[in-house]
Amino acid sequence: MLLLSGPNMGGNELKYVTECIETGWVSSVGSYVDKFEKMSAEFAGTKYAVATSSGTTALHICLILMGITQDDMVIVPNITFIATLNAVKYTGASPILIDTDAANWQMDLNILEEFLNKETEQRNGVCYHKATGKRVPIIMPVHVLGNICDMDRLLAIAQKNNLIVIEDSTEALGSYYKGKHAGSFGLMGTFSYNGNKIITTGGGGMIVTNDEALAKKAKHLTTQAKSDPFEYIHDEIGYNYRLVNVAAAMGVAQMEQLPGFLERKKEIIAFYKKELTGVGDITFQEVSDDVKPNWWLPTIFTAKQKEVLKALNDDKMQSRPFWVPMNQLRMFANDTYINNDDRSNYVYQHCLSIPCSTNITDAELQGVADKIKSVFN
Repeated sequence: MLLLSGPNMGGNELKYVTECIETGWVSSVGSYVDKFEKMSAEFAGTKYAVATSSGTTALHICLILMGITQDDMVIVPNITFIATLNAVKYTGASPILIDTDAANWQMDLNILEEFLNKETEQRNGVCYHKATGKRVPIIMPVHVLGNICDMDRLLAIAQKNNLIVIEDSTEALGSYYKGKHAGSFGLMGTFSYNGNKIITTGGGGMIVTNDEALAKKAKHLTTQAKSDPFEYIHDEIGYNYRLVNVAAAMGVAQMEQLPGFLERKKEIIAFYKKELTGVGDITFQEVSDDVKPNWWLPTIFTAKQKEVLKALNDDKMQSRPFWVPMNQLRMFANDTYINNDDRSNYVYQHCLSIPCSTNITDAELQGVADKIKSVFN
């Protein structure tokens, strides 16, 4: 089976993990946790980083740090992985789903701005949803597939409407907008190290920020809010959300290889574009000249989505459709969805992601391209 986006363990992973096992430092304390956090902050261009057990828990902690409750609403894109909305729901808050830009597949900023202008109001420097009377303190952009929207415009919209920006950058490690790394634009950003991400710790996440107080609070909350180094004294409700040292050891080894992984991803998307542009109705995600994406998961757009998916998967070339739009999942069906002809569904019905592991061979890439072409012959 040719995996869609499998892990590449070609570096020091075994060496570092073995060191953890031999020294006994395998749990949530150890030198690799500290080193992984330092490397992550430096790479993202932020002052601080706090490792977590997953990208989902990273998002959850960010919302907790902002005091989000059932009396709040959080603006999120309608096309994203479900973890984004799950984190919102964990706090009791309600999502406001914004439709998708049909070209770049990010949150549609025109729809966002129109919604804020017509359906929200400012009271004492706080944004409120007119229809429900609830606060709208947070906007959570998701850098879908490692692409990035017009962040200058998004930040300007957020500032005008007194919205705090928390970036779901879980897919965007190695992506840049105007030379600035994803996750470093908002008050906080998050990354994910799931097995299919550009680097992996098996499972894990990271919060990055330039705010020292928030970083310290995040570390405190993720370690069960233990306030005494010796006695089991806890000063508030905490969470068992820390990344373990043995996983962080994998993360350090993966970070050492990240520049090479990013280069390989560029080669993969360049190959697919060369081979598939002009084949039938196939198009690719639109990327602004201001954006340097990590090309985490090359994805094509075609009316023959189902036929291509079947052809590839029948030939053991693992490929996947886009995420089901959040408004179509029963848990979110009654939440606010702001849309323009439901472009999210249109994108969902036409997109599929194709094999792109960083250790995929050129011959395997050619096999994928040839199989896709055969559907259009």
